[in-house]
Amino acid sequence: MEDYAYILDYLPHGRSDQRGFRREPVAYAVGDMEFKLFELTPKDNINLAIGERVYIGKDIKLRDAILHVKRRVRYEDLTNASHSELPFVIQEIVVAREKDFVKFFNDARAITTRFHMLELLPGLGKKSMWTVIEERKKKPFESFDDIEERVSSLHKPEKLIAKRIESELAEAEQKYHIFVAK
Repeated sequence: MEDYAYILDYLPHGRSDQRGFRREPVAYAVGDMEFKLFELTPKDNINLAIGERVYIGKDIKLRDAILHVKRRVRYEDLTNASHSELPFVIQEIVVAREKDFVKFFNDARAITTRFHMLELLPGLGKKSMWTVIEERKKKPFESFDDIEERVSSLHKPEKLIAKRIESELAEAEQKYHIFVAK
């Protein structure tokens, strides 16, 4: 269960495909832990900003902006504006949770005898994967900057993670999900 989500799009007058008398404000958001996508109903007289972090957990008293989680949605259900904002918001989440994703570089393991979790990151090939593995044996990575410094072929590891998360969201039928809850 997600407790917090980041707003991707806010439609104060509802979706244009809803009937006029039934239109209610709606927001689209991505969870900050399992990257689940949601359609949310905001409270009355609330203005939500794109990229804003809101509480959506079970404790209703803590929900200051969101009335309720309407439903989980698929990537295809998001608005065009949500699709545009998603890469930026994901990268913001990845940077905010740097420790968790550095831990991924330190703990990633082989999936099969011929395939490693690190190879699922876009743009990271076998040579870079082996460099990461050799470097982490010497000493665990401490930050994204540490990874960049010690693995010369790896630039902006936070962007690689963010791209992988976006790809897992956009192509839900992928065989391996390492960051996004199915």
